[in-house]
Amino acid sequence: MNLMVFGAPGAGKGTQAKFLIEKYGIPQISTGDILRAAIANKTHMGMEAKKFMEEGKLVPDSTIIGIMKERLTQDDCKKGFILDGVTRTLAQAQALKELMETMGISLDKVISLNVPDNLIVGRITGRRVCPGCGASFHVEFNPSKVKDVCDYCGDALVIRKDDTAQTVVKRLEEYHTQTAPLLDFYSDMGVMVELDGTKDVAEVTKDMFKALEG
Repeated sequence: MNLMVFGAPGAGKGTQAKFLIEKYGIPQISTGDILRAAIANKTHMGMEAKKFMEEGKLVPDSTIIGIMKERLTQDDCKKGFILDGVTRTLAQAQALKELMETMGISLDKVISLNVPDNLIVGRITGRRVCPGCGASFHVEFNPSKVKDVCDYCGDALVIRKDDTAQTVVKRLEEYHTQTAPLLDFYSDMGVMVELDGTKDVAEVTKDMFKALEG
């Protein structure tokens, strides 16, 4: 099954992707992960991306799509994959569709998690991360046993720069401007499944599998 998980930052894409991985045994693929891996493995497209990044420039769509092609041809993608935040603009979505057509594959479903902005801000600004071991907590949904102290290594928890209210609001503005139009693109393809992401995690998961297997 070839899937894409779609939604604003903090909508719960990563959480639901974990359940998809467990059920279907297919890999999760995100732009950040494949960029880092391509650079670390010194692939042709990875070195090209590194050049742009070192110059402080955005990695162009053509390079991102080239890295996607490298990733999708790997053996663990033969039974399917989960794309997480891979297409951020309409141009990227169109390029990815064309790439997949040349590879003889297509998206089965695009799962969109819909959550209002005010809830997103609360979800993200409540995150706390351990700089020592990388563990993640949330002041409301997954608090540490001792306030602002990591359960696992005892380091002081911090708020990431990306998780401040000001940064979150800016990211949401960018999302609505650039990425939200993709809803129409994938709806027109007939693969869009929209879910209420404000529900309890277990309820969202239940709705997701019902949509995929119904």
